[in-house]
Amino acid sequence: MTIEEREEVTTMRRNGSSYRKIAESLGVSMETVKSYCRRNKITISPLCKECGVAIVQTPGKRKRLFCSDQCRTKWWNAHPELVKKKPYSFYDFTCAYCHKTFTAYGNDHRKYCSHECYINDRFGKSDVVGSKKEGDT
Repeated sequence: MTIEEREEVTTMRRNGSSYRKIAESLGVSMETVKSYCRRNKITISPLCKECGVAIVQTPGKRKRLFCSDQCRTKWWNAHPELVKKKPYSFYDFTCAYCHKTFTAYGNDHRKYCSHECYINDRFGKSDVVGSKKEGDT
């Protein structure tokens, strides 16, 4: 590779380009680009999955995917389908207030299907048909 190609590889790699993309743009093999980058320790600085800010990795620690807790929470709230839930952590219950069946994840001591049912049961609102409160006959 020429000096200009080496500089281009360095620039493109630090900007986040893949080995394949660099190789195709310069017309050299992907293995040549890969070996040059590894030999000269040219790496991509990892970017936050949410905001795209460069993340500083601590050597010897687990690989970070997010720059902050706020970005992590925001990203996982936007991608709930990617959460790997364990099938044995789902529990079936009957609500103590409205008597509907519901499923809870990770909590085997739930009593109510919603916060609304909890409030209604605790503070005495009885607008659900068929609900029985203590003291009702």
